[in-house]
Amino acid sequence: MSLITMEEKKELSLTFEENEIHPNQEIHGRIGLNYDGRFDTIVINSQIENSSDFCKYIELNGKKISHPYARLSIYKKDLEEKNVIDFIAITQHVPKKNDFSKAKFRISIIQEHKEVANDILILKIKKDKKIL
Repeated sequence: MSLITMEEKKELSLTFEENEIHPNQEIHGRIGLNYDGRFDTIVINSQIENSSDFCKYIELNGKKISHPYARLSIYKKDLEEKNVIDFIAITQHVPKKNDFSKAKFRISIIQEHKEVANDILILKIKKDKKIL
């Protein structure tokens, strides 16, 4: 008999190597795709709370990219039947008021302009020690 946990049933999951980062530190993320339905794109959005700053994407599945926007769309045809997407993002954001800021990453599966699944994770961006 095999048990299936709730996490294994998630159609879309987002993980990061670290929960806390510093300005200009690479953010290594992984998207797990366990969705059997039709879809057009997977979208990654980043937002830094109480700020107009964001994360830019510099690598996708081992290929260097230059995507200086908060939103990255990945078309299904570009996935080549992969169910894991690795990406690297980076931000120059330096927390102003507190010792840290929160960066929210939201991933979504889009089918015909409708979101069919999503996941959200929040990272802490801590000030560099030399800035404190």
